[in-house]
This record gives sequence, structure tokens and C-alpha cells, in this order.
Amino acid sequence: MTQILQKRPATLTIQAGTLAKQLIQKEGLQSHHVDMIPGAAGGPKGIGLMGLDQAIFGDFLQRAQQRRFLIGSSVGAWRFAGIITQGEKLGPEKLAELYIDLPFKKGMKIAEIEKISREMLYGILDQQTQKLVDHPDYHLTIISAKAEHLFQSDHKLALYSSLLGIVGSNAISRNHLSKFMQRVISQPSDFPQFKIQDDVFKTHYIHFNSDNVADWLMASGSIPGVTPAVKNIADAPQGAYRDGGLIDYHIDLPFDSKGIVLYPHFTDSITPGWFDKMFKSRKANPENQARTLLISPSQDYLNSLPLGRLPDRKDFVLKGLSDTERKKLWTQSVAESQRMGDEFLELLEKQNFTEVMQGL
Repeated sequence: MTQILQKRPATLTIQAGTLAKQLIQKEGLQSHHVDMIPGAAGGPKGIGLMGLDQAIFGDFLQRAQQRRFLIGSSVGAWRFAGIITQGEKLGPEKLAELYIDLPFKKGMKIAEIEKISREMLYGILDQQTQKLVDHPDYHLTIISAKAEHLFQSDHKLALYSSLLGIVGSNAISRNHLSKFMQRVISQPSDFPQFKIQDDVFKTHYIHFNSDNVADWLMASGSIPGVTPAVKNIADAPQGAYRDGGLIDYHIDLPFDSKGIVLYPHFTDSITPGWFDKMFKSRKANPENQARTLLISPSQDYLNSLPLGRLPDRKDFVLKGLSDTERKKLWTQSVAESQRMGDEFLELLEKQNFTEVMQGL
């Protein structure tokens, strides 16, 4: 009797915008096509992409070394900072190791959380901040938010009053967020600059240096009520700076790409801002993502993980999950991510993206 071999479920979901799809259908996915790589906010979900990041940065992009924009918000910026300072293979491993070992527990004060978060960031940077300024191949672009009015304060009454106003205003229109915060894009001063078309948010373009880039990274991941705003960053306008994901959660921006925006993402959809998560109708603008190739974990892959999903910030305080067990489950999830990297490299070798690509 002939044995029927069952094909293993795919670990990746591949989606392409209209122009990206046309280019890949014509030429396949080539390394020299890729000129921009976004990295979303999302806390420890980012370490669930470790194996995919290693395949993309440590193998695929090395086939055509050239200047590329790495555009990150919150953990997305931290992922890229680790890759630049620690290397394409070690960087994702270091971020995962530090996140897994983060000594976070329920009831910690925001000053304590800020301290352990900064220690984690310094572990990623490893005193190599100059590499973020003058790396020949990677132009790190960090997105944060400049708080306005009461939203600048970390005092509970002012902060939570602001958040209530933000949630209510955002329910009416995302555009109302511009009354509470402004976008900040910080990047090195050399090389062509990352810029976007003007939109409802006032956008500040600021050059970081080796002395203040850690503050910009910290600001990009400073969640209101969890860690304090980063205030009065050197060589920047005075103010209070917060998590970039508040405005640009999954970075739905009009990318001025000439080729492919390669987007390794932890979910198969792009949500514009953090406060838009509760509105299923608020998805990416197709025009913004026309050149995007979105690569994300498949549902089959997620179902196969120990928690049935990627690591999540709520796991630190999840009832019934001890810290020892959390570390074990996260370690297993990160190890499994190698399967996504292997599948991506196999798709490259066979160049059969058109067989699995879906519309974005």
C-alpha cells in the first residue's frame, strides 16, 4: 500500500500589496528589491519572530548589501537596534534572552519598571550606540510620540484623565489623537532621510546621536501608566516623549519605497494606532501598503505554540502562570520561530511566492 505523505502546515502567511505582488510575479523576491523594513510595536510578541528575523537579516539581505531604512516603533525599534549593535544573528537572540529574563512582577511601581527596562535596553545596546549612528547598511528610524497638554504628566489623575479623553476622541475619529500628541521621527543625520507625506499629525524630524539614541529608544517604548514619559531628551525640543505605537502601532505610513517594503510582522493585519485595536474596521490604507510584502506567522503555526500564540506582555501577570513556567513557554516559542525562518529561506530558494501570496 502506497503511503500518503501529508504536507506539513505552512508556518507563514504571505501577503502582498499590489505593486509588490507585480514585482515579485515578474522577478521573484530579490534582496536588492528591499529598501525599507518596518518593525511594529507589540512588546514581547517581537521576540516570537526571532528565527524569521535571523533568516531575513542574517541570510537574505546579505545577498545584496545596500543602504536600507529600518523603521521601528517601540519593540520594533529595539529589535532593529539589537540587530545593528549585536549583529544579524546574535541581536535577535540577545533581545529574546533579555526579554525572557526580565524580572517583571505584578505590583511593581513605574520607577522600578523604568529601571529594569533601561537595563534591558543597555543590554541590547552593549555600549555600541555609535553603530546606530553610522552603520553603512542600516538607517535606523525610531518613531515616538510627543505628548501634549495634560498627557505630558505622569501623575495618575492627569495621565488617566488624558487617556480617557484620548480613548473617547479616538472612538469618534483617529484624527482627534493629534490634539493629544505629535509624531516624532528620529534618525541619523547622514545619508538620505526618511520622510513621510504630511498628515493630520504634526511630525517632528530629529537627528539622534550616540549620546541620546538610548533615550529615543526608551521613549519609543514608554507605555503610559507602565513606564514614565522620557522628558527633555538632549538636543531635542523640550517635552515629554512616549510610546511610538500610540500613533503608529503597526506603522501604516506612506512609504516612499522604490522596490519592496519587507515587513516581518507578528500578525496578519496592520492596525494604524494602538487605540485602534478595538475597531476592526481600522485597517491599513492599501495605498500606503502597495509595495509591502507582509510576512507573518500562520494560524496553524500559532496554534502549535505552547501558549497557542506568541509571547504577550500579559503573561507576566497571567493568573496561574508562574514566572518559571512563563520563561519555559517563552523559550519554547522563541525556539520554534526557527521554523518560520527555514520556511522563508525555502520559499526564496524555490521562488514560489506567487503560489502562496495573498492580497494585502
